[in-house]
Amino acid sequence: MNDFAPRVRWDRIGRLALLFVAVLLVYLYINPMRTYVSTWQEARTKHGEVAQLQREHAELVKRTRELRSRGSVETEARRLGMVKPDERAYVVRGLDREK
Repeated sequence: MNDFAPRVRWDRIGRLALLFVAVLLVYLYINPMRTYVSTWQEARTKHGEVAQLQREHAELVKRTRELRSRGSVETEARRLGMVKPDERAYVVRGLDREK
């Protein structure tokens, strides 16, 4: 009668339970890992944007200093082709352009 008694194979049940726990752990780590990777990529993008904005800010601060300096308004106006009310504007044509 011992030959027909069902035996429980605890080693197989233990392996299956361990496999189930391992699959469960992998499943539980998938979403946090995806979130971590997407956050890391977004942070890298934002660092690039911040660097670009810092460069732009530095240029604007430099331009502000230039415009606040003495005579800058007159220089900018002359660059735009403006003349003072008592001056006469001349246009010189036909000059060779140097390369």
